[in-house]
Amino acid sequence: MRRRLTVNLGLKILAFFIAVFMWLIVVNIDDPVTEEVYNGVPVSVINEEVVTTTNRTYQVVDNTREVNVTVSAKRSILNKIKAGDIVAIADMKELSLGSQIPIEVTIPGYKYEKAYTSPGNLQVKIEDEAKNNFPITPTTLGTVREGFMLGELKADPEKVTLRGPESVINSISRVVAEADVSGLSGNADIEARLILYDANNNVIDQTLLANNLGKEGVSVEVKLYEIKNIPVKLDTSMITAAKGYRISAVNVEPREISVTGDEEDLEEFDEIRIPAEDLKIMELTERTERVVDISPYLPEGVSLVDENADSVVVSVSIEQPGVKNYEVSTSSITVNNLSEDLEITYGAVVDLEIQVRGPEEVLKVFSTARKVSIDLKNYAVPGTYIVPVAVELPEGCTLVNSVQVEVILEKKAEDKEEEMDGGNYG
Repeated sequence: MRRRLTVNLGLKILAFFIAVFMWLIVVNIDDPVTEEVYNGVPVSVINEEVVTTTNRTYQVVDNTREVNVTVSAKRSILNKIKAGDIVAIADMKELSLGSQIPIEVTIPGYKYEKAYTSPGNLQVKIEDEAKNNFPITPTTLGTVREGFMLGELKADPEKVTLRGPESVINSISRVVAEADVSGLSGNADIEARLILYDANNNVIDQTLLANNLGKEGVSVEVKLYEIKNIPVKLDTSMITAAKGYRISAVNVEPREISVTGDEEDLEEFDEIRIPAEDLKIMELTERTERVVDISPYLPEGVSLVDENADSVVVSVSIEQPGVKNYEVSTSSITVNNLSEDLEITYGAVVDLEIQVRGPEEVLKVFSTARKVSIDLKNYAVPGTYIVPVAVELPEGCTLVNSVQVEVILEKKAEDKEEEMDGGNYG
């Protein structure tokens, strides 16, 4: 047995080494050493007291707080490494040239050939430390629940002390506490996010700043007001028509006004009533409109949702016996012979008033639908024109007054573009 083992011993040893060598080759071919780049690895700074104990501070510049790390290791290892496994450290004790700190990289728990960062140094700016007090302006994000609107906002605390690099402190223009009020339906204190802005409205990085807010942070006290739609009522007792005429209708637009206030202030407020003395219009012979300011009729503690919606329009329609008034929307006017290269819009008037005289039984059933038209065959050039309105009337009926409408004719959008394009080539 021993003889068999020792016969050709040299060849057997050589074969063993050849086998080991081949195994190493196969292993390296199958799992070679290669490189992988991991982006956005954060750099931690240690031994900051080297700077901060001398009433100075620093800020990271040139976007070097995050670096790219190149790792050289076997492919099987690289497949396991994640960016979060990589530790990049800048030791303030290694500060050189007053602005550069070498970045050291380690990957705990993994075997690798080498690892290095790009850039290789953390760039810092050393400067004096400063602090200042700033008022906090409360603001909101999102939309409160339907039927409510934002009222008063108050930041808690109302000011903050900030400490950090002098250049950063001096660049702060305003400090905001932003609270998310999405879906809010009642008064609340909401935890807020502190945001700093410079004079150009850019957000300032707070990484190297300290504040006195502590663990509680900042909050915003939000007060909500309820929204209520209140109908507008009219006392028309002092509106009269001239002899031989009669009032056919008195209308107000808008019919409802949106107001806001505390729930108790709105509870008993059910209508906005315009008194007769503010609607005194006597001896009317034609349709008349009056603009009325409604703000004096709002009770204390109640205000308009839209500050600009403080007026209503009261319109009084007048008829003569045997005469009936019809209101026709400009959108329902039939337009004939409009040039193909033009488009039409109307002036400020939305509704036309058409007065028709005729037998009462005929006027009761007469409708202006699709019977009001304008003819634009003589209006082929863009411009603003006063155009007569034609009304198709039943037999025995006539118009009391001629009806006209202001029309604005413009070239179609595509024709304008073609003209512009043609002008460019010219």
